[in-house]
Amino acid sequence: MAKSEQPADTGSGPFLERRYRLDIIRPRHTAAELMQQIQCDVAHFSPDLLADFEKTAGEQHSLAVGDEFKIKILGPWNGEVRVTDISPTAFEFITLDGHPEAGRIRFSLLPHPDRADAIRFEIHSWARSRDGLVALMYDKLGAGKRVQEQTWRIFCERVAEASGGATLSEVQIDTIENGAVVSAHG
Repeated sequence: MAKSEQPADTGSGPFLERRYRLDIIRPRHTAAELMQQIQCDVAHFSPDLLADFEKTAGEQHSLAVGDEFKIKILGPWNGEVRVTDISPTAFEFITLDGHPEAGRIRFSLLPHPDRADAIRFEIHSWARSRDGLVALMYDKLGAGKRVQEQTWRIFCERVAEASGGATLSEVQIDTIENGAVVSAHG
């Protein structure tokens, strides 16, 4: 039996929007070619000690709407996600029942806003904690937040490495809580 989706409005605690982005100059691959690499092997880009992706539904070495992954997350944070959207330069997951977060996350490659010879890789999430206990551990004590931040930072760096280009800066991270910017750093 398929697990139910766990959208942000079913969660607890503050609604957080996060963006992790990295600008890549002179990539050797187009955005679509690079995204194809990511979609064919999501697990390769994630640090397996922090978040080990295992595909549980769908064909290996491809990505399609409806595919599912079980994620072993450092600490008591294991969860599952389902692909809800896919395009040549993006894909999106929604969390499934039991994941520590309730929400969705989008991975995309975009044209750089100022440079014709660069692209931007971005991970953009919209989520709340699954319940009050996770909110306490994640938001108040910061344990889950640090693991998540490091996971997506490494994911961005691995995408840059696969691009064959150079980075313009370190990974930039912005957090918006209930509509207000609460942190922005690299």
